[in-house]
Amino acid sequence: MCEPQEILEVGGLRIPVSRKNIKHVHIAVYPPDGAVTISAPVGRRTEIIRAFVLTRLAWIKARQAEFSAQLRAPELDFITRESHYLWGRRYLLVVREGARPGIEILPRELVLTVRPRATKKERERAICAWHRSLLRAELGPLIRKWEAELGVTVKAFFVQRLKTKWGSCTPHKGYVRFNLELVKKPKDLLEYVVVHELCHLLEPRHSKRFYELLERYYSHWKEARADLNELPV
Repeated sequence: MCEPQEILEVGGLRIPVSRKNIKHVHIAVYPPDGAVTISAPVGRRTEIIRAFVLTRLAWIKARQAEFSAQLRAPELDFITRESHYLWGRRYLLVVREGARPGIEILPRELVLTVRPRATKKERERAICAWHRSLLRAELGPLIRKWEAELGVTVKAFFVQRLKTKWGSCTPHKGYVRFNLELVKKPKDLLEYVVVHELCHLLEPRHSKRFYELLERYYSHWKEARADLNELPV
């Protein structure tokens, strides 16, 4: 029989606690509804964890408020005359049937050519594959630039639909993940996300040192983060 999950009640929140072989307590707040989780060392007393969470309660509430206020992108049907975004610009989608599937960018339109009777899922898959290739093409040079600036090595990077917001990093493996939705946002904001995630290769936590690194290497990170947080997810 599985042991019941440990729940910490603090500040009006019920937070699940995962015990792991780590040295420090980590708190995460996830979109879209601001769910909170705690990872804690196996032997750390609950009273110590509670005291730490209390010191971060204002930050937790602020993150939850950000997610609550953030706009949500509408559900897409991938049909003609539907609004689609690429690098922060709005385009009208035009769906055509043809023998050679592909996507063409016009001044105000994205022309999606699909095989006859293509389903919504197939149209969506074509757009997503195109988005992924565009985003990877932009990320590659940025990652190489900031590897050199920061003196770090990215062993692999991935473009995915992420639960966490714009990116994530697995420092001990050298893996970095980027949200596919970034292809819809202004291109200049992409560099901030790259710097943010690569700084985690030097400092895994959102600690004082982490923000000092951001400030040193990308001094306008606060403005970029605010711009991203105002855009629909």
